[in-house]
Formats: sequence, C-alpha cells, structure tokens
Amino acid sequence: MVNINISNRIGKYTTFLCAVLIITITISIIFLIAYKGLATFARDGVSLRDFLLTTKWNPDATAAEGGPFVGALPFIAGSVAVSLLALLFSVPFGIGIAIFMSEISAGWGRRIMQPVIELFVGIPSVVYGWIGLSVLVPFIRNHVGGMGFSLLAGAIVLAIMIFPTLASVSTDSFNANPADIREGSLALGVTHWQTIFMVMFPAAMPGVLTAIVLALARAFGEALAVQMVIGNAIRLPTALLSPMHTMTSIITMEMSNTVMGTVSNDVLWSIAFMLLLISFAFIVLIRTINRGRAVR
Repeated sequence: MVNINISNRIGKYTTFLCAVLIITITISIIFLIAYKGLATFARDGVSLRDFLLTTKWNPDATAAEGGPFVGALPFIAGSVAVSLLALLFSVPFGIGIAIFMSEISAGWGRRIMQPVIELFVGIPSVVYGWIGLSVLVPFIRNHVGGMGFSLLAGAIVLAIMIFPTLASVSTDSFNANPADIREGSLALGVTHWQTIFMVMFPAAMPGVLTAIVLALARAFGEALAVQMVIGNAIRLPTALLSPMHTMTSIITMEMSNTVMGTVSNDVLWSIAFMLLLISFAFIVLIRTINRGRAVR
C-alpha cells in the first residue's frame, strides 16, 4: 500500500510539473514575441497606422531619406489573399471527400481514402514547395501566363496542403452525427442525397466550420512551400498571376539578414506578433463554434 501511494504521488507531481512547464514555456514565448514586436512602436517610434496601412517597405532607410518605411500592408494582404483563395479551392474538395467517406461509402471508401489523406499530411512542406516550383510554376508560365510565380501558384499549393485537415475534421463531424436522424429522415421517404444535404450536413455544420477555421489557420502559418512559388515581390496582390509576398515568407527571408535591435529586425518581430494574434483569434473562433455546438 505504501509503494502504491508513493507511485501515485510521483505520478501526480510529475504530471503537475509537466503541466506547469508547458504553461511556462507558452507564456514565455508569448511574452518574448510581444516584447520584441511592440519595440517597433515603443522604441523605434513607428506609428501603428504606417505599419498597417502603408505599402512602402524599406526598414533600413535613414531619417534623412524619410525612412524607415515599414509598411506591412502588402504582406498582410498577401497572406489574406493566398489563404482565402486556397480555402476557396480546397473547401469543396475536402467536404466532398468527407461526405463520400462518411455518408456514401463509409466502408471501403474510408479504408482507401484515409491512408491517402494521412499520406498527404506526412509529406513535408518543402516537398510541396519543390513540386510546385518544378511542375506548377512552369505549367502556369507556359499555359496560363505570367512568370509562373504568383498568387495562383501559392494558393494551389496551399489548397493541396490544407485539404487533409478539412477532410479529416469534417469526416469526424459527419461520423459524430447520431444515426437516428439519418434513419428518421430515410424512414420519412426522403432520398439519400436529400438526407445528406438537408439533414446530415446541417447537423455537422459546426464541425465543418471548425475544419475550415483550422485549415485557414494552417494556411496562414505556412511559410516555406508558399515562399518557393509565390514570387516574393513586395506589392499588393492585384491579380492572380502577379508575384507577391506573405507575412511568413518575409520573416523567413529577412530575419537572418537583420541585426538584433535594429528597425528592420524589430519590424519582423512585429509581423510575427501579428501572426500570433491572428492565431489567438482563430483559437477563440474555434472555441466559440464548439461552444455553440455543445449548447445545441
């Protein structure tokens, strides 16, 4: 009995210390990014309006040149544009696969499609980027137009990367629906397709919305694959075939080329802090959706 009590205490204290460690690391990361990110405005004297609403980017410009210019609007607009376009491409595809796996062919369809989806999840981002650079960019250049490096190329690569998230979470949402509502609908003489789109899909909607938000968060946070195909031009995304930049790509490209404590380094931390705030917004949105599902 004594040994059992000692083991229970050791397990209790170990798990408690692990929980405290995770919380401490999370708070430390948030504090570091916030401290570094806010230095642009508190120490360097950059206005929030110039940072969010202007398009000129030259953090190394001196005061004599009218600088520094730290307009992050092209990167913000680029991230929003490529993420939303990728979502537009992948949502019908991902939800269609979820309906097929859960409602149309729940047996062999799931046995075949689930390993395929898991394979897509396991492919590294750099492989997606390399395939996009080697295959997609030349195809767009030769058959669609432009240089190939474009918003369209980035959105297609992102759409392929986020569709497994959409499909998996949406499938789980459909499978979580009570079988009674399906059977009741069919018992009333409603056809299979009407049952899917008028009964099962509305019932699974909170989970589908959660899948969409998770996929959007995944798209916002992707850096390497998008950077390899998007062209990395500091401009607003005005056309599908125009090159552009995103918040993550400017960080990965410029962070190693800046000196700690300079405006050019601080403004990259500010972009990272904005990405962190966006991630928090996605988490709050997901919790709100799930809370509504629980109440219902």
